[in-house]
Amino acid sequence: MDVENLLVGLNSDQRAAVLHDHEKNGQLLILAGAGSGKTSVLTKRIQYRILCGVQPEKILALTFTAKAAAEMRERVQKLFPNAGVRLCTFHSLALFILKSKVPIKFTEQRRSELDSCDSVIRDEKGRSRNKSGMTSEECSCPAYELVGFKKMPVPTEAADKSFMQELAKVGGRKFRFSREELFSDAYPSSLIKKLEPLRNRVLESGQVVFEDLIYQAINLLENHEEARAYFQNQWSEILVDEYQDINPSQYRLVKALLGNRKSLFVVGDDDQAIYGFRGADIGNINRFRDDFKESSLIRLEWNYRSVANILHFSNKIFENKPIHLRKVLRAGNMCGSGGSPIFKENREPEIWVSENPVEEMQKIITSIKLLRESYDLQWKNFAILVRYNRQRLYYEEALRDACLPIAGDMEHLSGEGLDGGEPVEDGIHVETVHASKGLQYAVVYYAGMSEGLTPGTCSGSREQRKKQLDEERRLFYVGVTRAESFLVLLYCKRRYWKGRLTKLKRSRFLPKESSKAEIDMPVILFRIFAAARILLFMLEYIVKIAFMYVFRRKDLDTWLEEKVQKFSWFCMQAIRVDLTIEDQAQLAKVDWTRPVFVMGNHRSYLDIPIAFLALQRTVGFIAKTQLQRIPILNFWMHKLGCVFINREKGGGAEIIQKAVQSGKMPRLFIFPEGTRSKREGMVAFKSGCFRLAVEANAIILPIVTRGSDEAWEHRKGCKHRPVNVKILEPIDTVEFKKTHGGDAMDPRHELLPYVRSKMEEAYDRRL
Repeated sequence: MDVENLLVGLNSDQRAAVLHDHEKNGQLLILAGAGSGKTSVLTKRIQYRILCGVQPEKILALTFTAKAAAEMRERVQKLFPNAGVRLCTFHSLALFILKSKVPIKFTEQRRSELDSCDSVIRDEKGRSRNKSGMTSEECSCPAYELVGFKKMPVPTEAADKSFMQELAKVGGRKFRFSREELFSDAYPSSLIKKLEPLRNRVLESGQVVFEDLIYQAINLLENHEEARAYFQNQWSEILVDEYQDINPSQYRLVKALLGNRKSLFVVGDDDQAIYGFRGADIGNINRFRDDFKESSLIRLEWNYRSVANILHFSNKIFENKPIHLRKVLRAGNMCGSGGSPIFKENREPEIWVSENPVEEMQKIITSIKLLRESYDLQWKNFAILVRYNRQRLYYEEALRDACLPIAGDMEHLSGEGLDGGEPVEDGIHVETVHASKGLQYAVVYYAGMSEGLTPGTCSGSREQRKKQLDEERRLFYVGVTRAESFLVLLYCKRRYWKGRLTKLKRSRFLPKESSKAEIDMPVILFRIFAAARILLFMLEYIVKIAFMYVFRRKDLDTWLEEKVQKFSWFCMQAIRVDLTIEDQAQLAKVDWTRPVFVMGNHRSYLDIPIAFLALQRTVGFIAKTQLQRIPILNFWMHKLGCVFINREKGGGAEIIQKAVQSGKMPRLFIFPEGTRSKREGMVAFKSGCFRLAVEANAIILPIVTRGSDEAWEHRKGCKHRPVNVKILEPIDTVEFKKTHGGDAMDPRHELLPYVRSKMEEAYDRRL
């Protein structure tokens, strides 16, 4: 297989990650949003490096579970059977390191250090000799002996009771030791001295807990030069999955193995860092660019799991997050994992409010039965997610009372006793959000949307409470992004909690209930009022952009991208537009690293903010020079990279060509009609933009809008107006040329009619 075949099916961001050049662009951090295909990227990166000639044995890939490592190994070996890539967990790696035999150079100092090593002996002449009888100035020693173990370490789940009692005595009332942190070097020297007898007991017996392995591997690599050089030489490429979940000791282990090299490839999602209670430090991913000054960042934002409306909801969860760390999830899947019709409906998330648990459970059961019958779904396509395990037990019992199957329950076959039967596979899943991470379900009922449940209770100092609340918000995001087709958020006003009937407040994570009544007014006043609100919005952000330019210039482009989206949504709200966007997943098929010409029909001034929302990104567009006379609008149009054309003088083609060739505007929004259509349908297309698209080897992305003129230019009344925009299949002009006569292809007579026919077909279907 060649590289191009390996990259088939990847979007442009995934391709960039797989092809990353460490020598040119340093270490790589991939911020991989939920459902963005990170496992595929990791797997293909390993396969790509093998195709480039890297020996499989030189590649180290670290994951957090043996299951994830096995899944990745299976994928890698489909292309390279028996490839010797080391795919393992951190603890498995640490144990491997400690069990390995490390080449040791015997200086006089080293001989003194190794007097206690069982595997290195002296002959009658005093020469170093290993157990195989070799006499040499170069010998090997088991790594665990270099850090003081008398026996090979054997991991256990937990320390025995007597050991824990002695550990508690060392700490006394003032300090509480964790068994996992026994070998930590972060304690004051006075405490380390008190811990010495217990540490020695572990070293003599070899009975360790898993975290001991990490600390002793760090000890080996940081304090033994030969061992460090040996293991750094063993692996030339290091990949880390779920980087947001590593703890400080695992971070030190990675850094010790990497040394001063650039070949570090990590994938993580700071928005899914939900294991702080286990010691995971989200700071590791937030500080990556500071820790590795030459590093690069790639965001994977195309989500192949959920419908667009669920993703719009999830994107709002982190609206107050620092701008440089935000991601915008975009729908990249047209049909869903099971191809169910419910996915294509692109349902909005719903909030159900119930007075008590009985009412809530009746709603859930009725909904499950109705959706299952209406869409031919299986029981296993449904999930009820909760924050705490005690909630899970309640919902499982309620489902059993309703005679609905639960995944994992024992199914008793005819004639079998209570111990017989098999686990139910096609059953409704009832999971805590933590347990659901990495899973997905067609329909999710997310229960407990109240203070004290979601978010859970936070305690401690103000700083500690803020840290806990941030993690609760990330946990909420994980729960939301488990849903593929339909998400229901459940708020129950009263329920039994911790032994008593409790009145619960609505969760702060739910959208605020709208209480504003819309005023009815004549159309002319409505237009003036809406236009004034929009101009004031733009004026406000002119002041803010000045602040960004002076004090936070490095974040300016990202900030501007976000504010354009916010402005576009504000326009829809001010003008009372109910916007629906169809087939947004087509955007994932576009290679955004190439010039992209977005071509849309033109019926209204609203078509531009509508296009921004449909594309979920900012594009430059062609505008009449007369629009430069409007002061506030002129400012924003220049910031967006618009191209201004005097239609009387012409020369538009040359202006566009220069803009494309400059590389400053790889994405261009064009109305091929050249002007707003005053009648139903589309007027004649101009051919210049098609010729330029071919010359630039661009991708053409057609979009079709209906109803925008009725929301503004031809508005009747001030009630909400529906507007629909549909995104069509992108057209690669390079591939189009290949199938239509090559260089002899005439864009005016072949490409233009082809694009127009696709747009007319989509427009007519909207009628």
